[in-house]
Amino acid sequence: MNRLLISGTHSGCGKTTVTCAALSAIKARGLTPTAFKCGPDYIDTLFHRSVSGVAAYTLDPFFLDGEGLRGHLAAHAGAISVIEGAMGYYDGIAETDEASAYTVARETRTSAVLTVNARGAGRSHGAVMQGFLRYKKDSGIAGVIFNNASEERYPGLKKLALEAGVKTYGFLPHNREWELPSRRLGLFAAEEIKNIQNILFELGRQAEQTLDMDGLLALAASAPGYALAQNKPADRVSPAARALIAVSRDPAFCFMYEENLALLRALGGEIIFFSPLSGEKLPENISGLYLCGGYPEEHAKALSENITMRQSIKRAAERGLPMIAEGGGFLYLHETLDGFPMCGVINGAAFKTGRLRRFGYLTLTAESGNLLCEAGESIRAHEFHYWESDAQGEGFTARKAGRDLIYKCAHATDALYAGFPQLFFPANPVFAGNFVKACLKTAEKFAETGGMYHEFSGSAAKN
Repeated sequence: MNRLLISGTHSGCGKTTVTCAALSAIKARGLTPTAFKCGPDYIDTLFHRSVSGVAAYTLDPFFLDGEGLRGHLAAHAGAISVIEGAMGYYDGIAETDEASAYTVARETRTSAVLTVNARGAGRSHGAVMQGFLRYKKDSGIAGVIFNNASEERYPGLKKLALEAGVKTYGFLPHNREWELPSRRLGLFAAEEIKNIQNILFELGRQAEQTLDMDGLLALAASAPGYALAQNKPADRVSPAARALIAVSRDPAFCFMYEENLALLRALGGEIIFFSPLSGEKLPENISGLYLCGGYPEEHAKALSENITMRQSIKRAAERGLPMIAEGGGFLYLHETLDGFPMCGVINGAAFKTGRLRRFGYLTLTAESGNLLCEAGESIRAHEFHYWESDAQGEGFTARKAGRDLIYKCAHATDALYAGFPQLFFPANPVFAGNFVKACLKTAEKFAETGGMYHEFSGSAAKN
């Protein structure tokens, strides 16, 4: 398993740019890389997948323990696996290094390359590099890459790195045309950047010129192997009927862990994608619905004007279709979003607050039995939203990781999970299995009663 981890000194130092440049160059060499992202980030993986369809996954040490990380990495490894860190290399939960990129490097025995932004400092970079190397005896840092450097400055920066005792793997020069603009605490969705493929292609060409790609590939090839525990696989449901699960996927709903879909398929579900923005109604003969996160607030008018889709989803909920709606999908189920009529499954309004409401990891524990679990069962999740709801729900108790904060959230019934927290099913596959089982039961019930699709379609009156 050839692999390396690209991290950085802090958020915004350019590690995503460096990672995409390396992936593009590796792809151009005819290899098949796989990308991983440390942390609960959807947007960086969208960039990774934009590099000629590179497969991208999450490698999150809050959701998975050491054995889980190693198994997840092994299960999805390509010819070379490139892991991108989150925030700074040692930044984890609260003021600790728990669930940091350092944790991933340590647990997966992967060498790390530190991205250092060359702008705004000179010799002080030497102190920064020495600090990162010496902060932990087992830092795992095997080299550095300088971002926003120039050909003229690089020899001096390389000398500073050698004085600090770390190898250099080249640099990327500053070029505004390559910048991946910041949005909130993440990045713009890949679809929103004009000529994204051209940008990534040029980054790959630049990487071949000024990054030591041969050296990086050699570093990846030097990664040690490790034995994996023989974990019992998740129980697959033996379907008596097809569990066809509709999953939202369009510019308004683009935040989804690929691992969630893979696990649903492994358990017996069949995925069909649809667009709440442009579709007329829900797909035919579905027995489950998964509304993922995204940016519905930026498409509120268009979503509201698609009346037939909104009514289709509301009728599905009224008939008891098993339904998951998290993050942006939760907003869409409200009666209104920023004043625009939505699906009306949740009796309440979603509204803008102008500031980040909740951000970070949490553990959800069920107050009572519901679609996904029994009372008292838990799953780890994360939350990130600027918008708020006057009907957040009380189906689960959320305990914020690293903080003394406990609160109620999410709507949970026999047929519904809807809330701001976004789930990573591999953290507790039982939740995914229960959802698939509910979908199969629904499919069988609909088959006995002569089908379901006509219940969700038909003429739509304006409202």
